[in-house]
Amino acid sequence: MSLILRHKPETIGITLDEHGWAKVDELIAGIAKSTEFNMEILEEIVQTDNKQRYSFNEDKSLIRANQGHSVPVDVELDEATPPELLWHGTGEKFVASIDAQGLIPKSRLYVHLSKDKETAITVGARHGKPVLYCVKSREMARDGYKFYLSKNGVWLVKKVPVKYLKKVEV
Repeated sequence: MSLILRHKPETIGITLDEHGWAKVDELIAGIAKSTEFNMEILEEIVQTDNKQRYSFNEDKSLIRANQGHSVPVDVELDEATPPELLWHGTGEKFVASIDAQGLIPKSRLYVHLSKDKETAITVGARHGKPVLYCVKSREMARDGYKFYLSKNGVWLVKKVPVKYLKKVEV
């Protein structure tokens, strides 16, 4: 479902609107072509997803991923003032690139940052031995960078230049 709602809706023959919304009935029908899927299963996924990746609209006729898109959509994020520090966890294989060019979104629309070290370490561990970066987010905001807070608590920013990063021992 993450692949469909964040990256490739065409894999099941649906489209996302400009704000990332997909029609629930089309999503269910598309997924049900290859596996058992219905509204009950979809509601269970949305309610129990530990990262709270998905949201319904008020009448549950539309659904979208809260962030992490590689397709250009505007998920109507509100600009927010970040805390003094935020965190980014990654794997060792990305350190040389990050140390040279900072954090960039690559295939996504935003760089994802965590509010605490523990979450960032967990994210970094998905890529092997985790490496932790401290982001001077408040200083970045004072310097004009815009931060957004997604519905599931992930902080988003277009990029983080090297001067705002500090590698921290895990």
